[in-house]
This record gives sequence, C-alpha cells and structure tokens, in this order.
Amino acid sequence: MTDRRGTNGSAVVHGYPHLDTARAAITALYRRLSDEGIHQYDTSVAPADVAFADHDDLHLGVQRVARALVQQLHLPDARMIVSFREMEHAASVELTAGPEYFIELNDRFRTHRRDIGAALAHEITHVLLHRLGLSFPGTRDNEILTDTVTTYLGAGWLLLDAFREDRDSSQKLGYLTPEEFGYVLAKRAMVFNEDPGIWFTSPQGYTAYTKGKAQAVRDEQQPPLTTAGWSGRHRYAKDRRYALDHPGGSGPGSGDAGRAYGFETLADGLRVSFACPTCFQRIRVPVRGRVRARCQLCHTVLDCDT
Repeated sequence: MTDRRGTNGSAVVHGYPHLDTARAAITALYRRLSDEGIHQYDTSVAPADVAFADHDDLHLGVQRVARALVQQLHLPDARMIVSFREMEHAASVELTAGPEYFIELNDRFRTHRRDIGAALAHEITHVLLHRLGLSFPGTRDNEILTDTVTTYLGAGWLLLDAFREDRDSSQKLGYLTPEEFGYVLAKRAMVFNEDPGIWFTSPQGYTAYTKGKAQAVRDEQQPPLTTAGWSGRHRYAKDRRYALDHPGGSGPGSGDAGRAYGFETLADGLRVSFACPTCFQRIRVPVRGRVRARCQLCHTVLDCDT
C-alpha cells in the first residue's frame, strides 16, 4: 500500500487520472459478486468500531480494529496477525491459503494510530480479492482495484479520511486520488442511500468527497438518460441525426471519458449503447423515443430518451 507524504502538498496528485480504471473495477466487482452479493455489504463499517484512542493498548487495539474490518468484508474465518516494522510503504500483507494472514504496518503507525484502520482496510481487502480470485494485470491497476473495492464495500471511507493536506505538509494513503476516493464513495452512497459525509474527521477528506460526489452525479446526467441537461441533449440529437443519415458509419460520440454513447445500425433499426451509471456495464437500447432500460448486471432501471 502506498504512503505519500510530503511538504507543500507536492506529493499528492489531485483530479481523476485513474477514473477509467476505477470504473472498470466497479464493473469487475459486480461481475464477480453479482448485484445480490454486493447488496450484502449494505452497511459501512461504523466509526466507533475502528476508532483508536492514544490510551488504547496498541496490539489489542490493532486486533480489535482488524476483526471489525474482517467482519465488514465478510471474511469470518480469516485471522489477521499484525506487526510493525520500518518500511518504505504504509503496509503490506502476505497472501497465503489462510486462514491466517500476516500484515505488517509501518512503524510510524505506532504513534499515528488514527490511520491504522485505513491501512488495515486496504490490506484486508487484498485478502478478500485473493480469495475471490479477482485481480487486474499490473501493480498499479491492481492497487486501484483494491482501493476501489475497499471503498465500494464499505471500508474505504477510512482511506479518504486519512488524507490531510495543508500549506506545509500532506499525507495520503492508497493509489486513488482524494477526489477519486470521493467519487467511488459517492457511487456507493447512491446505491445504499448513505451519507458518509458525517464520518469524516479530516476537512480535506470531506472536501474531496464533495468534489467526487459532484463527478458521480454527472454520471447520472448523461444522454440518453432523461436526466441529461440541455447541452447534452442537444449534442445527442446532433449525433443521432448523423447516425441516421450515415447508417453503418462511425459517427461522432459524445460524453466525457468512460461515459460515451455510440450508435449502431441493425436490421431492426438504430440502437444506442451507453454505460450504466451504476456499474458501467454497456447497455444497448433501440432509438425510438422514451424507453426504460434495465441493466442486466446491477439491475438498475433507467429512464431514457433515445
């Protein structure tokens, strides 16, 4: 797990450079667990269950927090053996057949206990993904998958709450940017009707959440969804006209990265494809005005004006 700390905020990247990979991770999670499986994680880990006071016994407190996160991630037979040592990264885990897994935390967590839950959440999610057989090729994408799954299954708000940045220094855990953590957290909140904003102790983490939430809301406002704004609808109408006038051609697409729609001409007429705003599975519907589409992966029902 990466641990980025620096001065003058120089070590923290902002924005959405990994958004496509995070969206692909959400799709992969739905495909692996199913919509029903994901809804078993309908409650996020509670702040009280992962709180760590300075007067708590270090090792007993670590084991208590680890057990809470094991339960959150539905790993009832997994035992986490946690130790501390000097290391470059924030934490690491030894992935074996289980049931015991060995996690090492950076020595600095001995005195920075408020972030122990965040570090453990990421590493225990590695164990979950190992058991599920779910991974992405390459270290970078696999770590983004882990951050995304941690957040989407109700433990990743801890990682965003560990983000702190001021004029003189900064700290961030994980590979996702703060705004990307906020985005994934907001996508989860929309599915389970949560308000994670009340859990933050980091003002910078809360700000990143609000920015990510705004990005997530824009996913719900892209054509051909009926909630699309005027400019999107106008652009969509132009692209639809081009597709009707040039059947079989590679007409223009619209929308931001990862959210583009596209047209195809089949024997029964024109169809439009677009990404489900919940799980990002591609959906195809006929171009014939108002239609209602149901995502076959996450079962979200979408009102469209095609």
